[in-house]
Amino acid sequence: MQHVPSLPRKLADPTPVVLTGTLLWFTACLVFGITSGLSGGVDIRFWTCLIGGILGSLGYGVFRWQRSAARRGSRGAWQGLSGLDG
Repeated sequence: MQHVPSLPRKLADPTPVVLTGTLLWFTACLVFGITSGLSGGVDIRFWTCLIGGILGSLGYGVFRWQRSAARRGSRGAWQGLSGLDG
C-alpha cells in the first residue's frame, strides 16, 4: 500500500475560505440592507444574508475553539488541526 502524501498547508487550511464566505454574507447583507432601506423596508434577502453571516461567524468561532483545544491536547478535540496553526 502506497503512502498518500498530505495536502500542502495552503490547501488544507480552511480559514481563508470560511472568512471569505462570511465576509461575502455580510457584504450581501449590507447591499440588500441599503437597497431595501431605499425602497421602504427590508426583505427576506437581507435577513437571509444577515443570518448567513452570523452563522459563519459562530461556525468560525467553534472552529477556532476546537483548534485551541487540539493544541492543548484535550481529549474531546478534533485530531489533526493543530498542525495548521504553524
